[in-house]
Amino acid sequence: MDIKVKLKPRDEDSKKSYKTRINRVIGQLNGINKMFDENRYCGDILTQLSAAKRAIEELSYLVLQDHIKTCVADELKEGKTEIVDETVSLIRNLK
Repeated sequence: MDIKVKLKPRDEDSKKSYKTRINRVIGQLNGINKMFDENRYCGDILTQLSAAKRAIEELSYLVLQDHIKTCVADELKEGKTEIVDETVSLIRNLK
């Protein structure tokens, strides 16, 4: 796997926001894990799984937005249009 480093650093507020959202999802997943231990009702577990999925999707879209505003914009300014294909691929993978 080719590891890339973001050329334009994220600001501290963005990093804090992302980490807060990630920690919230981790808390949701830990809660779901506990629900299985407690043999909770399937419908309740599915509701919580849906909420965790939505939280991950929302975080994904925020990171995508950041990617387009910074990485993609910078690459296009430099005439590097291959970033468009990469971004389309990333969007497809969000499904």
